[in-house]
Amino acid sequence: MKQFIQTIKNIWSIEDLRKRIVYTIGLVLLYRFGSYVMLPGIDPTLYNQAANVNQQSGLLGLINLFAGGGFSRASIFALGIMPYISASIAIQLLGIAVPAFARLQKEGESGRRKMNQYTRYLTVVVTALQASGYFAYLKNLSQSTDFITAPEGLFWFICLVILTAGTLFTMWMGERITDKGLGNGISLLIMVGIVAGLPAALINEITHRGADGGGGFIPFVLEIAFLIMVIMGCILLVQGTRRIPVQYAKRVVGSRQFGGVRQYIPLKINASGVMPIIFAQALMFIPGIFAQINEDWQTSSFLVMLNDFQSIGYNLIYGSLIILFTYFYTAIIINPTQIADDLKKNGGFIPGIKPGKKTAEFIDNVLSRITLPGSIFLALVAIAPVFSRAFGVDTSFAQFFGGTSLLIMVGVILDTLQQIESHLLMRHYDGLMKSGRIKGRQSAALSVPQG
Repeated sequence: MKQFIQTIKNIWSIEDLRKRIVYTIGLVLLYRFGSYVMLPGIDPTLYNQAANVNQQSGLLGLINLFAGGGFSRASIFALGIMPYISASIAIQLLGIAVPAFARLQKEGESGRRKMNQYTRYLTVVVTALQASGYFAYLKNLSQSTDFITAPEGLFWFICLVILTAGTLFTMWMGERITDKGLGNGISLLIMVGIVAGLPAALINEITHRGADGGGGFIPFVLEIAFLIMVIMGCILLVQGTRRIPVQYAKRVVGSRQFGGVRQYIPLKINASGVMPIIFAQALMFIPGIFAQINEDWQTSSFLVMLNDFQSIGYNLIYGSLIILFTYFYTAIIINPTQIADDLKKNGGFIPGIKPGKKTAEFIDNVLSRITLPGSIFLALVAIAPVFSRAFGVDTSFAQFFGGTSLLIMVGVILDTLQQIESHLLMRHYDGLMKSGRIKGRQSAALSVPQG
């Protein structure tokens, strides 16, 4: 405890770090405040009645999770940062498929700025489309209680302008946190929205266990122990790397010698982050949409199975999709051929492996081998909430036992702690731990670029 207090004093004594922490907290509080500000033209009392009856689940529940509850509250930040994430993913995929975007990715800082600018433009388009969809959702929801007080055309314009401005403002706050605050701003805002639901979920679980027939508090203690084990596993998944040794040839320029040192290429066990889970979830929601379109399909046993989150078939397909998307997304973000070419240009080589094509094949083989256990463990983490619900855990609390929620929280917290530790070490203080150093993902939890 004494060391913890001393560490806090060391953190607060560094002026630059203190300003970054205060700046980050201020923008986070502003983001949370905006998630409770309701859109104009809505009667709050009537809307709350309709929202209580129509609880979000499936895809809407996922959007609400990333928006920090703003979606279910019809707030000005109802769409959160999801349009920006969607636009970022689309631009990343274009960098693979379109040669012009691929060239921009290779142009260094200037190319990165152009890519970020295109991402912002696409964000406006995606947000406008999603805002129109949110207007249709609210219009359909208001049929029971008629909580929309503004004329239909005016309310659509309000949704379009305010929701677009809200998403762009959220994007701006995320970028400011990255530049002047602490941690990756976009990922941090997502994590804050997820963590905001933890206290209420914890209280619900305690109430559920303490009630008659809830099982008492011994099962609750076992749940917490299991949750800690899952968190430890997620930390291993986030930090696990396979280091490939690289030797650089010696060069003598004048009287100075360059190279001749051994470095490492760190290949992460889970280089794709939570993207495979998000892609798999999006695909698993499609059958439910088809079932709503055609009532005859609702009686199909296959579609019924795909809409049952607790069924064995659903989770087998879900886990298999996660494994496939892990390989797919890893192949997109890591290019063994480019790594081999860069090593050859800089005079580096892997001991025992010929430069060029053989090096690319070696890296690709290593990447395939370490991705398999990483993808399987990622699939197990994704379906962990299903197992927890099968053992009687409350639904709201079960989502913190795995899936995107837990992985994002672990990744973002590690990144933030790593930055704090870097500030401490630069000022010749001890790190956050007595032994070892904290390793973050070195990237956004959702692989989102920052401007």
